[in-house]
Amino acid sequence: MSHSVVAVVGASGALGSLIATEVAARGGSVILVGRDRSRLEAVEIAERSIVVGDLGDASTGEDLARVAEEAHGRLDGVINAAGVVAFGSLMDTDDAVIEELFLTNVLGPLWLLRRTVPLLSESSGFVAQLSAVVAEQPLPGMAAYSATKAALTAANRALVRELRRSKVSVYDIRPPHTETGLANRPLAGSAPKLGQGLEPGRVAHAVVAAIEEGRLDVSAEDVAALSR
Repeated sequence: MSHSVVAVVGASGALGSLIATEVAARGGSVILVGRDRSRLEAVEIAERSIVVGDLGDASTGEDLARVAEEAHGRLDGVINAAGVVAFGSLMDTDDAVIEELFLTNVLGPLWLLRRTVPLLSESSGFVAQLSAVVAEQPLPGMAAYSATKAALTAANRALVRELRRSKVSVYDIRPPHTETGLANRPLAGSAPKLGQGLEPGRVAHAVVAAIEEGRLDVSAEDVAALSR
């Protein structure tokens, strides 16, 4: 991470802000991307750039590419820690909720990549997408959410080969349940009884460590091990 320019998408969230701080602590320059300017400005990093935008808006990727070029002259990495969740059976989940899940968790990340890969190609950079354990173990009552994370993981695995000639590394990182508070802010439904999740700071450390170690496919078990 040292001397790299890294965008952290979802940096206004609990895990994203900690990942951004971890990147900065390792010597990287950080571009914070998120929907809430006040929360982005509250991230305690001395020097950073800020892009305010919704991942479900394709122009956010354009804004990120522009800021990266204007402020830093390059972009070395993108870490996507944004996401939304919903609970409940498929029959009880409104169409609009399913649409929002796919927009934020799948379509938005792909739209953003289409607009940032040219810069990442120039720097032989990387993209790291945070999927989730439900991509490995889909759960009842979370069918739509599980489907979005499985779709993101599938895209990442295809992009590993697709972007190889562009010299862009693609990481698929699937954290287990983490105590970020996301489960308490679902788009719909109520969270089932979940066991104690991992501490967010440790997961942030594990994510950045996996990237530095070049571990392209990081399972929930791997994240837990790196978090110890």
